[in-house]
Amino acid sequence: MTVLSQATLSERLRRYIVDSGFDHNARLPPERVLCSTLGVSRGELRKALAELESDSLIWRQVGRGTFVGARPVHNLNDVEYLEKLARPIKVIEARLAIEPELARLSAIHGAKADFDEIRACSRKCQEARDWRSYEAWDNNFHLAIAKATHNKVLIHLFETLNVVRRSIVWGQLRASTLPPRTHPSFSQHDSIVAAISARDAAGAAARMREHLASVRERVIPALSGVHPESAGLTAQTTLTVSVPTPSIAASIVSPATTAATPDGVPVMMTSPAASSK
Repeated sequence: MTVLSQATLSERLRRYIVDSGFDHNARLPPERVLCSTLGVSRGELRKALAELESDSLIWRQVGRGTFVGARPVHNLNDVEYLEKLARPIKVIEARLAIEPELARLSAIHGAKADFDEIRACSRKCQEARDWRSYEAWDNNFHLAIAKATHNKVLIHLFETLNVVRRSIVWGQLRASTLPPRTHPSFSQHDSIVAAISARDAAGAAARMREHLASVRERVIPALSGVHPESAGLTAQTTLTVSVPTPSIAASIVSPATTAATPDGVPVMMTSPAASSK
């Protein structure tokens, strides 16, 4: 196949996955069925699958098949169990407890290669051709920040949270086929990248909190089928709630850092949409 036709096949396969409405971690039909559906050879199909896998849109395992989303790092049954227990509001609360500290530590311990990877993922988010691609690179962006901490315990905790988080976002209602150029996360990601790259630990944590507060305001109503404005949430909304003790955040933040940062984190309000879930 030519480069152009291979790219066209990859896009057709991407659209097939999106239009078919597969859930996160759902198994795709066997290769022979996909070949018949798309009218391609098995070799051509596998090249397209490899491209989508490199973008974290699917993952494959010999003997099991091809699945939608990024490859789980843990037992899939455990992840599915957590997905059933976790409501979106609880996932956001967990992210607020963990991810600002990950951003702070990545600014302290990250290497230039780590910063380059975080920046590249942010750029790929902005170049995404559809929401599924954006979600995949957003996943990679936050994972790259976690990996830049070089703390295996925290990376393990984050990877579990991230898989559950992505399974919930996968069902989010969208008003367009791709992120608009004014999507709030673009500038927020850039701010996080800038702080981490400058080794501004406190700034990186603050920018991540602001980003997650914005995500909370946009995602929870969307998952409930409610537009943010109709739920009384705006980009200017700023809410705080004290971090419960003991908590993961309290256990990993040093006393000096705790004293230097606010004793609350943005968010966790309950809207009518969120309380009905």
